[in-house]
Amino acid sequence: MIVKINEYIESGILESFVMGSASDMEVRELLKLKEEHPQIREALYKVEIGFEDMAQSMAIPPSDTTWMKIETEINEVIKRPHIEALSIEQGGHSGKSNNRRRGSLIDIESTTSHIRVHKLWRWVLAFIFLLGKIFLAFAIYFYFANRNSEQKIEELKMKLQQEHRN
Repeated sequence: MIVKINEYIESGILESFVMGSASDMEVRELLKLKEEHPQIREALYKVEIGFEDMAQSMAIPPSDTTWMKIETEINEVIKRPHIEALSIEQGGHSGKSNNRRRGSLIDIESTTSHIRVHKLWRWVLAFIFLLGKIFLAFAIYFYFANRNSEQKIEELKMKLQQEHRN
């Protein structure tokens, strides 16, 4: 049974569960097995922590102005006298429009039109750009070298034909 548990852990079902892409049957099976086997519970915990660490390491914090806009909007929502609660219906849509929300959306606008890129990607893109320029230079060099060689071959063919005639 230990071998089958290890195979189950290695199958990738834990990762798909954490990402939310597991089917309902797989979710039920995993939740049942998690209660029965501490190895699965521990492996699932490690996968969740791994995904959380990866998300934290790749996170880009929003700018201070964005936080200020969000805080201002939240404060305005708190000050409003009559806030209607959103109703959540069980079992999907009841034929009504999805526009039941009466609150306003929080506009998050950036002060710049540039896309923020992680510093590592800047160096990778710069390297790829430089590598492209190097390949272009080699392509031009070999094009002219090939053209020059073809001209010399044509000249030698002409000389051989002239010597053959003589």
